[in-house]
Amino acid sequence: MLTMQEIMETINMVQEEKLDIRTITMGISLRDCCDPDPKKAGQKIYDKITRLAENLVPVGEDIAREFGIPIVNKRISVTPISLVGDCAHTEDYVVFAKAMDRAAEEVGVNFIGGFSALVHKGMTGGDTKLIQSIPRALAETERVCASVNVATTKAGINMDAVYLMGKVIRETAEKTRERDGLGCAKLVTFANVPEDNPFMAGAFHGVGEPESVINVGVSGPGVVSRAVSRVKESDFGTLAETIKKTAFKITRMGELVGRSAASRLGLPFGIVDISLAPTPAVGDSVAEILESMGLERCGTHGTTAALALLNDAVKKGGAMASSYVGGLSGAFIPVSEDAGMIRAVEEGALDLNKLEAMTCVCSVGLDMIAVPGDTSAETLAAIIADEAAIGVINQKTTAVRIIPAPGKEVGERVEYGGLLGSAPVMQVHRFSSADFVRRGGRIPAPVHSLSN
Repeated sequence: MLTMQEIMETINMVQEEKLDIRTITMGISLRDCCDPDPKKAGQKIYDKITRLAENLVPVGEDIAREFGIPIVNKRISVTPISLVGDCAHTEDYVVFAKAMDRAAEEVGVNFIGGFSALVHKGMTGGDTKLIQSIPRALAETERVCASVNVATTKAGINMDAVYLMGKVIRETAEKTRERDGLGCAKLVTFANVPEDNPFMAGAFHGVGEPESVINVGVSGPGVVSRAVSRVKESDFGTLAETIKKTAFKITRMGELVGRSAASRLGLPFGIVDISLAPTPAVGDSVAEILESMGLERCGTHGTTAALALLNDAVKKGGAMASSYVGGLSGAFIPVSEDAGMIRAVEEGALDLNKLEAMTCVCSVGLDMIAVPGDTSAETLAAIIADEAAIGVINQKTTAVRIIPAPGKEVGERVEYGGLLGSAPVMQVHRFSSADFVRRGGRIPAPVHSLSN
C-alpha cells in the first residue's frame, strides 16, 4: 500500500521536477522481410512495421492520461537493416530507409532506429552498402536514425570501419549543410553496443531479441538534482544512498508503464533503461546534478569522480527496483541537450578532453558535440577510436555522436531545436592523427587476465 507521502512525492516529481517516461520503444524483427527485389523488401518492411506498431502511439497516450505521467516519445527500433538488405540485389540501401521513414510517419512516431550495421570484426557486402548509404539516407528522411558498432571487448577495434565512419560523418554533415549538419545528430558510432537500448539515435532490435518487444526508457535528472540538493551537507555514503533510493522510485514507475504498454499491445515486456537523459530545459540537467554535489562548475577537477558516483548509484537503485534493467542505464552527458553542459563549455570549464575523461565512467560517450565544419575525416575517426578504446578496455559501452557543423568555427553556435537543443562549436586538437588512422586493419582485443 502506498503512503500519502509517497503519492505526493511522485506527483511532485512529475509536476515540479520534470520526471517523465522518455520513451516507449517497440522493437520489431525484420528478418522475415528479406527479398532479392529491393522494392519488395521495402514493401515488406513498411507493411510489418505499420501492422505491429499500429496502436503504439494511442496506447502510450492512454497510459499517460490514466497514470498522469508524461510519456514524451513513442518510438520503434528494428533489426539492423544491413542484415535485412544483404540478400537484395541493390547497391543502394536508401530504399529501405525510405520504407522505414514512411512507416514511422504512418504510425505517428518521431524516430525509428535500426538503419544499422555491426562491423566490429569485419564488414560483409551488406554492411558496406549500408554504411555508404547512410549520408543520403539521413539527408533524405526525417525520422530514420543510424548506428554502426565498430568495436567490442572480444573482437577489438575495426579501424577500417572507424576510418570509414569518419568519412561518412563528414559526408552526412555536408548533405545536411543547410541544417547545420543535423543528419549527424541521428548517427551514432558504438563500441560494445547493447541490443535492447530504447534511446535514439542508437536503438536497434538485436538478433537475440524476440519477434517484437516493448522496452522503456526513463529519465529524471531534475528529480535526482532536487534529491541531491536536499543532502547538501551530508557525506558521500548518504549522497549515494539518496541517489540510489531516487533511482529506485523512478525505475519502479518505468516498469509499471512498460508492463502496462506491453500487456495492452499483446507483446512481451523487455527492459527498463534507467538513464538520466537531460533535456535543454533548465532544471533537467546532469551537469546541474554534479554541481549540486559541490562542484562550482561541471568540468572542474572532481567532475569525473562525481559522475562515477552518480552513475553507480543510479545503476544500483535501478537493479534494486527491477530484475529487467537493461539498455544503457546510467548518466548521459550530451552537450547540446543539457543546459548545464552548454554553460560549462561556454564558460571554459569543460572541453573535449575532459568530456572524454568523463566517458570512462558514464553510461555512453561523447554525445551531441559540435566541432568545426572543416574537421577532417581522420580527426573524426581518431576521436571515435579513442572512445572505442575506452569501451573495449573497460568492458563498457561507449559511443560518439559528433557533428562537424559546416561553415562554423569554434565559439559559434548551432541550433537544432526541440530535445536536440543547441551547442557551441568546440575546439578539436590541432595536431594530426592521419597517419595513425590510415594504417588500417584491426586493433587486437585486449587481454584481461593481466589487469592492473
